[in-house]
Amino acid sequence: MVERVGSDLKWGVRKRLEFIEFRLFWDGRLNRGDLAEVFGMSQQQASSDFGTYQKLAPDNLVYDNALKAYIRTTEFQPVLIGDKSDRYLLQVVAIHSGWLQKEDTWFDQLPPLEVVTLGRKPLDTKNLLAVLDAIREHKKLQIDYRSMTGTPESWRWIVPHAMSFCAGRWYVRAWSEEHNDFRDYSLGRILETRGSTPASDNRALDYEWAQRINLIIGPNPQLSEDRQRAVEFEYNMINAEVLVPVRLSLSFYLMSEHNLDVQPGQLLPEKQQLVLKNRQDVEDARRLARQMSKEALKRGGA
Repeated sequence: MVERVGSDLKWGVRKRLEFIEFRLFWDGRLNRGDLAEVFGMSQQQASSDFGTYQKLAPDNLVYDNALKAYIRTTEFQPVLIGDKSDRYLLQVVAIHSGWLQKEDTWFDQLPPLEVVTLGRKPLDTKNLLAVLDAIREHKKLQIDYRSMTGTPESWRWIVPHAMSFCAGRWYVRAWSEEHNDFRDYSLGRILETRGSTPASDNRALDYEWAQRINLIIGPNPQLSEDRQRAVEFEYNMINAEVLVPVRLSLSFYLMSEHNLDVQPGQLLPEKQQLVLKNRQDVEDARRLARQMSKEALKRGGA
């Protein structure tokens, strides 16, 4: 329904109707003045848009004479924007964290919110642009990188081919000239970039990136039955497990984030609420894919 309703509307009209629905859905009310102010239009045109929206979703709003506003009905069902709760909450967090300006959204009032995080240095836009350009143009890029492995040389050549976001960090997936291997580089640890040159496209040899596997995750059996049921509900499990498809190269981060790489019993159940039922299969698949990539690159794939 979300894709079909209003598909024949002009782009500008649809955006205004989506705004009406957004404010009704999340704020519970709005009036013609709200619409006119945000879109720089006349009250007459705003009235026309409300009339159009009422034709699309007549059961979603009623006019309250006392409030002089349209209010959301108890039968409200979004027909244009969908009911994506995560999108709403992520935007609220982004505004409170300073990543997004409230004026760039359709919010009227924000709920009281505290965002608790360690925080990290903002990513350098020039470095990000250099990485994106290198990915798009298949180029080799020189980066000044602060490694956690103790590599003494900070400047190194990489050939980026993808990006990922895991456990609050952005990573660049790239071939390393130094190691003749595919590795992940944290964007936050790139201090500077310089000089890019054309590179051979060997991304097809990154088997850890190309191959996916299902992580079979369930509640820690050492938890009480009530707590196991709570975990199952939170992660939408069926028959006490959930399948999470993930690239082999990214399975490490998800496992580390949730202590899935720790053998059950080494941590308190409350500190390890989830367990990976096919842990050995995942580790074996990752090891095999990495070895295949290394052997292919040694044969001259780089």
